[in-house]
Amino acid sequence: MSDATEPSLIARREGAAGTILMNRPHALNALDLPMIEGIARALADFRADPALRLVVLEGAGGRAFCAGGDVRRMRELALAGDAAGVEAFFANEYAMNLAIAEFPRPWISLIDGVCMGGGIGVSVHGSHRVVTEHALLAMPETAIALFPDVGTSYVLPRLPGALGNWLALTGARLKGAEAVEAGLATHFVPRDSLPALRAALLEGDAGAVERFAQPVPPGSIAAQRPAIDRCFGHETLPSIRDALAAEDSDWARDQLAILARMSPTSMAVTLELLRRGRTMSLADCLQMELRLTRKVTRHPDFAEGVRAVLVDKDNAPRWTPQAKIEDMFG
Repeated sequence: MSDATEPSLIARREGAAGTILMNRPHALNALDLPMIEGIARALADFRADPALRLVVLEGAGGRAFCAGGDVRRMRELALAGDAAGVEAFFANEYAMNLAIAEFPRPWISLIDGVCMGGGIGVSVHGSHRVVTEHALLAMPETAIALFPDVGTSYVLPRLPGALGNWLALTGARLKGAEAVEAGLATHFVPRDSLPALRAALLEGDAGAVERFAQPVPPGSIAAQRPAIDRCFGHETLPSIRDALAAEDSDWARDQLAILARMSPTSMAVTLELLRRGRTMSLADCLQMELRLTRKVTRHPDFAEGVRAVLVDKDNAPRWTPQAKIEDMFG
């Protein structure tokens, strides 16, 4: 267990592997700018090491892999009018996400605990996303009036059927096996097996992931897929709501209740973002997301959403819907 006096990021060479430990357990390993810059430096160092065979990414503390980016800090900067500070955070984070995608050797994330937002960004672009029975993955940005970022405008539209729209709009939380089933994770390994898997990885053996992985049989995601595709495979929010109303099931009513709590502007932006991302490269998606942060973080819903969910925690946001979503992409 680490504490606030220790480095928030520990990157080093261990055996044939480069290892990165996100080390802010008191903040559920949420990424701040120094951590993002540290991962970027480690990426460059590891890439330049010809003897390094793979990279292992982990989160400290046992509760979280990485709960996201430090959006509370982004809210403070936005309220202070520090557009340059907001820009620096997102620009550095997205450049780091792209560098992970372009890393030429296996990038293996051991996801044990909460993995949301920025945690998805540091793992989903790598070659191996290993989850345990304690993993919990989500992109919950519509609840704080942001949008699924860190390159997920590229990833989510490429998931099967309408899973991407469903995950993006509702912030649905997937347990470890469900994340493999949905395509966000690649392998399921029980928590008890992680130390032995890690030891094998330090020897440079990426194939160990396959040997330790357990099969994930069709489960709740497969059972929900027909309804998800029927209801969330539409291009507009009114059409999605109409489809859910017509579904007339407890699941559909739950989804409608969830959508009713989210930022209307964020949901509309998210649908358009994923529609565009479907045909774009990852690099172009990240550039689109960066442009969008400049508008979205200045919109009153962002500060209000972060206040309601993460600052005051009253979960009672007062939204100010944007009249023309096209203006957000301008």
